[in-house]
Amino acid sequence: TLKKNLIKEELAKDKEYRAKQMLEKNLTSQQEYDIALNELNSIRADIEFTNAQIAKTEIRAPFDGIIGLRSVSIGSYISPQTQVATLQSINPIKIDFSIPQKYYNEIKEGRVIEFKLPNTDKIFNGKVYAVEPKIDQGTRTIQVRAIASNDAGLLSPGAYVEIDIVLANLNNALLVPSKALVPDIQGEKVFVYRNGIAVPQIVTTGIRTEESIQIVAGIVPGDTVIVSGIIQLRPNSPVKLSSVK
Repeated sequence: TLKKNLIKEELAKDKEYRAKQMLEKNLTSQQEYDIALNELNSIRADIEFTNAQIAKTEIRAPFDGIIGLRSVSIGSYISPQTQVATLQSINPIKIDFSIPQKYYNEIKEGRVIEFKLPNTDKIFNGKVYAVEPKIDQGTRTIQVRAIASNDAGLLSPGAYVEIDIVLANLNNALLVPSKALVPDIQGEKVFVYRNGIAVPQIVTTGIRTEESIQIVAGIVPGDTVIVSGIIQLRPNSPVKLSSVK
């Protein structure tokens, strides 16, 4: 149809040109020229309509990315609701994570984060650019979103990552292994080795890491904290140390 209309357009252009020349020399009427002009405009309108229909057969993505698996086959009938394929924008890449509500005032836009893929050593850097103002009532956490460069394409959308955020640098912090901490009716306690016996000591804890916990009060540097055999220990029970670190 388009090719046929293009041929008709050329013929109509010649006809309109000849009619215009004849009108200028008073060899034809205005009505005859108007008929030739309307015929040309009608054909051009058909061409524009056909081009518009053809343009609808081409799908253009609103952003750069990588196309995933195709969900339809060539020749299939599709509608506006049909998913043809997925498109993922991978550079830069967004990282969504949650933090406990007590750190709400510590996380602001622009804070730098470090993260890595599980079972890898490569560290990636990102920057927080949005913080959900509402606390999740079910988990008591805050949703945070960061963005990171992915020039090498090593990060994939949907991947799980481990995130580290440095909230503060504490000099001379007193840390003990998390396994040394014992729940107590008064809070939490550790067993300290003194003169051959296990002495329970109520402690106040601070920041926790994956393997350690900060002790704010209750013990002092130099105290020997028992970290193994905790379940069998009783207050003031005799203890023999196998090693001291």
